[in-house]
Amino acid sequence: MPVEAPPYPVNLLVAGRQVLVVGGGAVAAEKVRGLVAAGAVVHVVANDVGDGVRALDVTWEERAYQRGEVAVYRLAISCTDAPAVRRAVFDGEAAGVWVNAADDPAHCSYTLPARLDRGRLLVTVSTSGHSPALAGWLRDQLGEQLGPEYDTLIDLLAEARAVMVAAGDPTLGADWRSALDSGMLDLVRAGRLDEAREHLQASLAPVDPPQPGSLR
Repeated sequence: MPVEAPPYPVNLLVAGRQVLVVGGGAVAAEKVRGLVAAGAVVHVVANDVGDGVRALDVTWEERAYQRGEVAVYRLAISCTDAPAVRRAVFDGEAAGVWVNAADDPAHCSYTLPARLDRGRLLVTVSTSGHSPALAGWLRDQLGEQLGPEYDTLIDLLAEARAVMVAAGDPTLGADWRSALDSGMLDLVRAGRLDEAREHLQASLAPVDPPQPGSLR
């Protein structure tokens, strides 16, 4: 049995890009909601477009999917129980359109991981489409450990990085790991942001090289 190639993880920038969603039920509404939040221009085609989709900032048509129409989009998601429709939408692969079929890895050119959003922190869990239930369960387990303090931590790190960039200091070689291991997160959780900044600055401060003849 051949070894299945692992997926290559990416974050797609879909803002302003045309995306087709085929299907109008609860699953489609969930996918559309995430696409709209990312700025995509979404068009929905389904025989029955539910209220969950209609309430979102998208265009939609109540009709059957027409074979080949996927070719004019950048991205497509098929959220239908009809195997023939999923196969028809997957024709977009030949036109260079990336296609996802909910719970049908055989008709996917990409899969959608379970996602956990904490402000600008995005954590995803994927089983390469083989067990969405496990991916969702693991996401929820992580969600119990990752709170809003991580978004505040991002603020502090981004602030320090901006200062370094403005000063012309390299950021790639900075000891960010020591900063994160310094107890910053506990200070952020306690609301002691000034102390967290002090820990961060101390960890990132350059160390002067020893002078000739010194005992350092």
